[in-house]
Amino acid sequence: MTMKHRICLPAGFCLWVLFLSAAHVEAPGGWRVGPTAWSFRMFTFFEAIEKTAALDMHFLEAFQGQRVSKESDHKLDASLPDEALAKIRAKLDAAKVKLTSIYIGGIPADETGCRRTFEFARKLGVETIVSEPALAALPVIEKFCDEYQINVALHNHPQGKSLYWHPREVLKACEGRGPRIGACGDTGHWLRSGIKPAEAARMLGRRLLSLHVKDLDEAMHDVPWGTGKGDIAELFRTVRHLQLTPTLFGIEYETKWENNTAEIAQCGKFFERQLKGQP
Repeated sequence: MTMKHRICLPAGFCLWVLFLSAAHVEAPGGWRVGPTAWSFRMFTFFEAIEKTAALDMHFLEAFQGQRVSKESDHKLDASLPDEALAKIRAKLDAAKVKLTSIYIGGIPADETGCRRTFEFARKLGVETIVSEPALAALPVIEKFCDEYQINVALHNHPQGKSLYWHPREVLKACEGRGPRIGACGDTGHWLRSGIKPAEAARMLGRRLLSLHVKDLDEAMHDVPWGTGKGDIAELFRTVRHLQLTPTLFGIEYETKWENNTAEIAQCGKFFERQLKGQP
């Protein structure tokens, strides 16, 4: 049953939001929050889905190379047979979890390899591929972005470890390209590079397509959102001011690998409080 709710945000900004089903709960403005499967890299992809559902979250980003399930040796990549892909979709549907995106480290520059990557993404049903491709691959990638209607968001690692470490490098790579190529901003790596997340978001503007949100303490270790030095609240205010709708506010938590669900839940609660204008 469709339900309609009136939700008020800070500064008197109110939206009517449709909640169509538990599987696709979106916050005001279409914002979506959920873990990245990388947070559960010690587990299988099916376990990552189960953990997402257990957190009462409904959106998830996958990463290439994760073992699919305990019952299979298959890994999440373009070599998966259609039968395995059908089981993944069924698992997601049963858990009421939507797969929004997938991290694929590199995308081939040749058309055959690039198409194979995009066909894999299409079969998974994702909206966005998060990647760090070579600059030379971008013309071919953009061609398939348009053909498949799938975004490619350029991911940043810290300075010295990534082509796209600084927002200006992403903007240079995107110059003259259509709107389906942009950035997946990793706030933890921005912080490690001396870049404030909110400032990076302002620089990127409409090129900010998705986010891996981390908050870090002074030792650069992950902490729940709002308890570190990343000023994640200011990041959210900036994204709202820019009227952006990222593919996902991905909760990427890179400590307590064996059991970090409590910290991920704390990040989700912070997200909810920010939407309500609460500290």
